[in-house]
Amino acid sequence: MAKEKLLILDGNSLMNRAFYALPPLTNSEGLHTNAIYGFITMLLKMKEEIEPNYIVSTFDRSAPTFRHNEYKEYKAGRKKMPPELAEQFPVVKEVLELFSINIFEIDGFEADDLIGTLSTFLEKKDIEVYIVTGDRDALQLASDNIKVVITKKGITEKEIYDGKRMIEEYGVTSEQFIDVKGLMGDSSDNIPGVPGIGEKTAFKLIKEYGSIENVLNNIDNISGKKIKENLLQYSEQAIFSKKLATIMKDVPIEIDFDSIKSKEKYNAEELRKLFIKLQFKSLIDKIQGVSQEDINIGSENSEMEKDANFKNINDLSDLKVLTEEILSQCKNKDEILYVNFKIMNANIYSKNCIEKIFISIRENNYVVELKLLMDGDESETLRLLKEIFEDQDIQKISHDIKIPYTIFCKMGIDFRGIKFDTKIAAYLIDSSRGKYELEDIIESYLQILINGDELQKQIKETAILNKVYECLEPSIREAYMEELLYKVELPLTEVLAGIEYEGFKVDTEKLMELGEKFKIEIDNMQKEIYEISGEEFNINSPKQLGKILFEKLDLPVIKKTKTGYSTNAEVLEELSDKHPVIEKIMYYRQLTKLHSTYIEGLKAVVDEDGKIHSSFNQTVTTTGRLSSTEPNLQNIPIKYEMGREIRKVFIPENDNSVILSADYSQIELRVLAHMADDENLIDAFINHSDIHTKTASEVFNVPINEVTSIQRSNAKAVNFGIVYGIGDFSLAKDLKISRKEAKNYIDTYFERYPGVKEYLDGAIEQAKEKLYVTTVMNRRRFIPEIKASNKMVRSFGERLAMNTPIQGSAADIIKLAMVNVYNELKDRKLKSKLILQVHDELILNVYNDELEEVKDIVKKEMEEVLDLRVPLEVDINIGKNWYEAK
Repeated sequence: MAKEKLLILDGNSLMNRAFYALPPLTNSEGLHTNAIYGFITMLLKMKEEIEPNYIVSTFDRSAPTFRHNEYKEYKAGRKKMPPELAEQFPVVKEVLELFSINIFEIDGFEADDLIGTLSTFLEKKDIEVYIVTGDRDALQLASDNIKVVITKKGITEKEIYDGKRMIEEYGVTSEQFIDVKGLMGDSSDNIPGVPGIGEKTAFKLIKEYGSIENVLNNIDNISGKKIKENLLQYSEQAIFSKKLATIMKDVPIEIDFDSIKSKEKYNAEELRKLFIKLQFKSLIDKIQGVSQEDINIGSENSEMEKDANFKNINDLSDLKVLTEEILSQCKNKDEILYVNFKIMNANIYSKNCIEKIFISIRENNYVVELKLLMDGDESETLRLLKEIFEDQDIQKISHDIKIPYTIFCKMGIDFRGIKFDTKIAAYLIDSSRGKYELEDIIESYLQILINGDELQKQIKETAILNKVYECLEPSIREAYMEELLYKVELPLTEVLAGIEYEGFKVDTEKLMELGEKFKIEIDNMQKEIYEISGEEFNINSPKQLGKILFEKLDLPVIKKTKTGYSTNAEVLEELSDKHPVIEKIMYYRQLTKLHSTYIEGLKAVVDEDGKIHSSFNQTVTTTGRLSSTEPNLQNIPIKYEMGREIRKVFIPENDNSVILSADYSQIELRVLAHMADDENLIDAFINHSDIHTKTASEVFNVPINEVTSIQRSNAKAVNFGIVYGIGDFSLAKDLKISRKEAKNYIDTYFERYPGVKEYLDGAIEQAKEKLYVTTVMNRRRFIPEIKASNKMVRSFGERLAMNTPIQGSAADIIKLAMVNVYNELKDRKLKSKLILQVHDELILNVYNDELEEVKDIVKKEMEEVLDLRVPLEVDINIGKNWYEAK
């Protein structure tokens, strides 16, 4: 009959191993989870491999042990546990309790002593013991019946030792391993040992004499004068060190076999909920005892049946009945229509690419087979859809409404009555979580894992949209973000859908012509680089470029990688004044990037209508700024003229219209002045001073009319650097001055603008206290980095705390301005349209006969968008293309 097995987990050791082995992980609430994840992974792996009958885990207590009482220096100097690790211990203990795994911890004794007592006691009961630890001290417990599993390389590898392997590998018994440690000491535990005796000598002496006591009794036979002297001088310390290193085997603890028996069934439901909260989805399937039914259905979510009930709407008669039902139940009533969409991937913004519409109303679920219906009778299908989706009095809640909004534009449907978008709400609640798919939101907030095929998943997700709404809406209210959601972000979905639908006209002939110009410029630059370098080589190869720069041209090596010299942008920037070839290489790289991304790239995305329809993302950046893709028109590099020329290919809709550019002037500095409430800075903007010249005058203590262009340029770097929390090191690097000069610039700046210093310090304090900062419209950004024990990470968090409220407020302002401009153009039924947003700039296609009216609208709505302590100013330019309008 096979022996029963006991698995003992060394809690502190395994948590430490996991914490330092795995990259930092946090859940949506900002809790660090890497140690928990690693611990559970090891637990499940050991359970699977060993199949134990009993499992226990031991932990250290913070109270001093008997070793501390006997030797005050025991473990002195050991670094304090990082708070990012400490906060994970209560959670891992909760996990163990839910697994029905007993926890042993007792004041006055270390986890090692509990492990020694448990393993020795159960070994006598003829139970096979497995100790899982990263601490080699446990090797002294190895025997025929006690296996010590040492984790190696973090959590990925392990070595198993028993008594036999100890002798084979080390040449000493497990008990003698204590004597080895007594001689050599242990720096991690601050056990002194004998000075001058290292691991090699300690093993040699114990192999020969068997114990410390025998070593001391045979000092005369030991070779090596210094070793003899030290053994004589530190003989008592050697015996004491052995005592400190010895794991106790008789800690007074009671062991109840029944209570530590490994349970086949444990608290599956609570474990499932906790794993979802921790965002350990990948581990759920590995838990024995949690069935698929457990995963799909929460105890309080009985409405989530394995197969959600629904009615398929695949003919017009059914669609008419559903339309009538929706109108009777929802129009001008409190009943809400919950709606979701299945989008076909072929061309996300083409007409007829919504395959299915999922509808939930009063716990009734419907799947409208839209593609099938449109293929049958398009006009009647559209008429019925318009009755539902154009009705402002039918309140609708959905997830990620902008995509169907844009598609409905192409279908001629004006989507109205949107009450709430769960994706946008989840993004506002926590802009750092990264993933906002409905499945992820349901898992995080409702602790429900949706299972089944794609169709079943979407039906179930739509069926519980009401619960997602009920969970998210109070969080928006509690964070005072109602105005941000209902006046900015929700209306913005319509604005962005309109921009995507309109698109930006492209002069394809000009694009082809510019492509040829780029090829010539790239070829000429390549020849110039070859000529300066004295030979031809592959400029795009870091290896070949590195050899030219650092071996042939003998430039100073800035940085090396595993494969050779680094030639990245940062390295080239540092070498820019060392050789004329560097500037040309940087220009060559910019040209090739522009050509591939914005010449060839734009050719590929020009639609049949001759326009580019860029996609705008509302839920990507942590600051609240919009981003665009396919293509990204917000990041066209304009450092060089060739980059700026790309804007020439973007032209008006027709000969009767022009491009209008409206750009906020120094919006982030104005926001800083408002938030800091600094009189000096506010005064500069109220009096329409050149802020950089004024700052130069203040910082360099010279009259305004004597400020030089270099001083103004340096002051500009300080102004914008302050916004981003720049330090003297970075400023010195940017301005190519000494750190002392840079520090003096910053110190003088804060003397002249004390309100700014007070505001920035206050932002850091707020982040430390609340772990988040806010914008003028209460947009939140969580900054867990502010509490990091690592100084570099913490400094990064402090810079985020300073910058985010400013950059985020600027995002709030431009977004609200977009909504107001869009609505005013629409209310006045003007032909002119908003067609692009780039950071602080709005681009419009304006008809000539509406030009003056639109200019007035844009200037008024942008400048009067919020009542700040300083005026917002907008520069408006007109042109026959985007280039001319800048």
